[in-house]
Amino acid sequence: MANQTISPGPATAAAAPKSVRKKRVEPILFNTFNTLFMIGLVVVTLYPFLNTIVVSLNAGNDTIRGGIYLWPREFTWQNYKAVFASGTIYDAFWISVARTVLSTLLNLGLTTMLAYTLSRREYVFRKPITLIFILTMYFNAGLIPGYFLMKDLNLINSFWVYVIPSMISAFNMIVIRTYIGTIPESLVESARIDGAGDFKIFIRIIFPLCKPVLATIALFVAVGAWNSWFDAFIYTSSRQELSTLQYELMKLLSSSMNANSNPAVAAGAGMTKDSAVNMVTPISIRAAVTVVASVPILLVYPFMQKYFVVGLNVGSVKE
Repeated sequence: MANQTISPGPATAAAAPKSVRKKRVEPILFNTFNTLFMIGLVVVTLYPFLNTIVVSLNAGNDTIRGGIYLWPREFTWQNYKAVFASGTIYDAFWISVARTVLSTLLNLGLTTMLAYTLSRREYVFRKPITLIFILTMYFNAGLIPGYFLMKDLNLINSFWVYVIPSMISAFNMIVIRTYIGTIPESLVESARIDGAGDFKIFIRIIFPLCKPVLATIALFVAVGAWNSWFDAFIYTSSRQELSTLQYELMKLLSSSMNANSNPAVAAGAGMTKDSAVNMVTPISIRAAVTVVASVPILLVYPFMQKYFVVGLNVGSVKE
């Protein structure tokens, strides 16, 4: 039988251009919708912080009227002068920096070592020890037993009360152990054949390869240590030289919320009580405190963003 060539009919010829046009239009519509949605999401996300900055730069008595959006009506630095009026805030800043750096470094080092140990299949106690750490995520003794524990360890009114309790994190250990599980076992076996021990394998192979997840964990630990104020209130409130920045800002905010004016802040800023009523209000002080507390973390975040995105994908794909 001779081969017959079937030519497309009128209906087929008319349908082909429509499918082609549909394939061309769909990506345009999707990209347009996606772009508009992301722009709206960015605006919704950034507006509260931008408005906080604007309020912190606006005169307190004018802020009470409301209607402050993206530009201050009466520009002033008085709110920030009130925040930095107390000389103790500078010492508290360095205490916060020291505790954040030490807590982050110790947490990363010790938690990663623990995660590597519990990731080894040849370690016979890895399952019961892992279970013990997981239980600490759901159960704790409470505030009063925790205080007595710190007291028995002689950590009350000590700088190390900020650092030692946060050296190990069960959640961070699980995240890092999951990431270590994605590293090919052949790398460890090759190192063992070359005569490397566990410590050398950890330092030369595991730790460098964990850079993305470590950057993510470092950001979590640093933000938590920087924003913490309750431990200063509980353990070191009787020693002013150990006060942290967040605790000092919390005290300032609490005092400003008690009334429409704060005589102590006004005196420290070189103002009379009457002028403080007109210039410094709880709303403006709260905005200035928020900006001061957020700036250091905002300066660090861009340098860790690329690792942060990679680290969040840990365990999402298994091959």
